[in-house]
Amino acid sequence: MVLFSASVLALLAFIYWSTAAYMSRQVDETIEAEIKGLAERYETDGLGGLTAQIADRLTAQQPGDSSIYLLTDRQLNPLVGNINRWPRVREDEQGWFNFQLGGSETKRIHRARARAFFLKGHFYLLVGRDMFELEDTQKLIIRTLAWGMAITLALALLGGVMMSRSMMRRIELINRTSREIMSGNLTKRIPTSPAEDDFDVLAKNLNRMLDQIELLMNGVRRVSDNIAHDLRTPLARLRRGLDQLRLADARGELRQDLIDNAVSEVDGLLATFNALLRIARIESEARREGFARIELMPLLQDVGELYGPVAEEQGLQFNLACESSIAFHGDRDLLFQAFANLFDNAIKYTPGGGAITVRVDDASRRVTICDTGPGVPESERDKVFHRFYRVDHSRSSAGSGLGLSLVSAVAKLHGIELRLSDNGPGLCVTLQLPDQ
Repeated sequence: MVLFSASVLALLAFIYWSTAAYMSRQVDETIEAEIKGLAERYETDGLGGLTAQIADRLTAQQPGDSSIYLLTDRQLNPLVGNINRWPRVREDEQGWFNFQLGGSETKRIHRARARAFFLKGHFYLLVGRDMFELEDTQKLIIRTLAWGMAITLALALLGGVMMSRSMMRRIELINRTSREIMSGNLTKRIPTSPAEDDFDVLAKNLNRMLDQIELLMNGVRRVSDNIAHDLRTPLARLRRGLDQLRLADARGELRQDLIDNAVSEVDGLLATFNALLRIARIESEARREGFARIELMPLLQDVGELYGPVAEEQGLQFNLACESSIAFHGDRDLLFQAFANLFDNAIKYTPGGGAITVRVDDASRRVTICDTGPGVPESERDKVFHRFYRVDHSRSSAGSGLGLSLVSAVAKLHGIELRLSDNGPGLCVTLQLPDQ
């Protein structure tokens, strides 16, 4: 309100200054024009003509006329005019007299402005204007501007109060929603209005942040549940084996078998936790320091050389026809691990006699890995990227359910879009590489 009022005050001050200055210039130009006209009359008709001209103008004056005339001799004795003496003030630097007038008719003292002109024959001519009309006009302008300023302040105050109340209502709505969320209701969201104003943009951003927080909280809860569920069995086996080891005969071969089994179980647990830590590090984007320019074709060929013989041993056709020229910026080790996990899943869930095909489309920068296995139901395709999630038909096979979670983390780090689709039969995993 203060800033707005100061701006309006500056605007009104400029209006007053420009208006008053314009009116003053008009007065000065009128006086100079009259002096010029009277001087020309004196040149043509002499003192008599000039005196008659001034007398005619004084006779024609109406009440309230502000013209001032005075013709004097060399001793400044009045000859004709509507003031009775020469002003007792000095001229300013521009030759103007600024003096005061007062009388019984006006009942007040006011300012006058005039200019003198020396006539041949040692006569002096004073022409001016009574400034009472200008002063009244200026006072009227000042009163108008003052009222305008007062109305502006009132409207600014009213508008400021209304805006403040509106803003406080929106802020209180955000605060109330935040308190409900902090009390444990993670599904609560900040309401928005159709206005699409700055508060709505803020509310939408906060709601998206809350969606992400809820997703992460659910993910943590789901991971905790899955850890408790999936690691309970190997831990139970480890506990049973240690109990048997404690009761076993030290000289028998059973002791060594129990120790080997316990070590194997511990190695599996360590591998699971290492995979979780690796996924966490990738999702925190702490591996960007290893990014470099990568050619896709050599990368896929290296992964194919590793898993091609494994597929052939299981009686699978492994088709890797890769003649790609795609290059992009990324971490080669992470991408190698991601493609290796995808190839490993395809081999693991494809029955004998099936086929695994890897296609690369340079134009669309797309890599597709298809198998002829059981596939993934459409309702579960988003869930398979969650930690420890396993489709029903894969629960009996070895694994911890972290492979596709690592693939998802690596893809997100590199800006790669993952899509699952039906291969009829089987599953197709499409990786949409970013434009670079």
